[in-house]
Amino acid sequence: MSETTQTADEAQQTRDGPATSASVTTTGETDEQIRESWTDYQFDGRAQIVTEDLNVYYGDDHALKNISMEIPEKSVTALIGPSGCGKSTFLRCLNRMNDRISAARIEGSVEVDGREIYQDGVNLVELRKRVGMVFQQPNPFPKSIRDNVSYGPRKHGDIRKGLLDRLLGRDESEKERELVEHALRQAAIWDEVEDRLDDNALGLSGGQQQRLCIARALATDPDVLLMDEPASALDPIATSKIEDLIHDLSEDYTVVIVTHNMQQAARISDQTAVFLTGGELVEYDRTDKIFENPESERVEDYISGKFG
Repeated sequence: MSETTQTADEAQQTRDGPATSASVTTTGETDEQIRESWTDYQFDGRAQIVTEDLNVYYGDDHALKNISMEIPEKSVTALIGPSGCGKSTFLRCLNRMNDRISAARIEGSVEVDGREIYQDGVNLVELRKRVGMVFQQPNPFPKSIRDNVSYGPRKHGDIRKGLLDRLLGRDESEKERELVEHALRQAAIWDEVEDRLDDNALGLSGGQQQRLCIARALATDPDVLLMDEPASALDPIATSKIEDLIHDLSEDYTVVIVTHNMQQAARISDQTAVFLTGGELVEYDRTDKIFENPESERVEDYISGKFG
């Protein structure tokens, strides 16, 4: 067929690359074909996380479908989309938290720093030390603020502390003090709790508890920080503090955040991935591009509030 006799749809496919099969849609969504070019996000620098043809099943439910994407290091990547679209499932794949769900089956590849995390022999404790996670609801331990922060390093053997260690002359209480202060400063909560380190963490406000949980994750010296709607249960002032903190952390860490708040995604992220009905990654690009000029009609409809 000559160029002059191509149909408009064929010409569009030539520009955008091959399309996948028609998407599963829900009420209010346009039925469209996803273009590979919509998720082929190009960026400068190194990819810290790479997924290839990632599929997740919960029994017979196909929760994630062929997700291939690269997440750049030391940046904030937002995952948005309506409830049930698979964005939290995807997040949990990045440190194998879905392994705890007996009905879950994962196919495909996830690499962190070039290492496949779903191969046999992966040390999950070490993986989750490198790829930390902060959950939607603050979940401090019923311990002191100090013990919450130092819990991970002590469990990993990075800090020796206790009667036997003191008897053997290897007590590292000073190292613990330095680590706790550093993590709490990173989480922008040190000034609020420095005189209360022995108080029970459950006495903190919701926003303080969430920042303490971030400090606890940072104390193990991760490379990646996963956040599953970390501010959804917080008031606007606490939310603003969490957002400022995420921006600061992205200078040293790779942050991947699930959020239902599209304004929040626009404020804090460098790039945004949009998941829609059926567990599909529909579009992935710079955040300003996604919110100002998306390629997908469904993404535009979702962002403008026509469904979701």
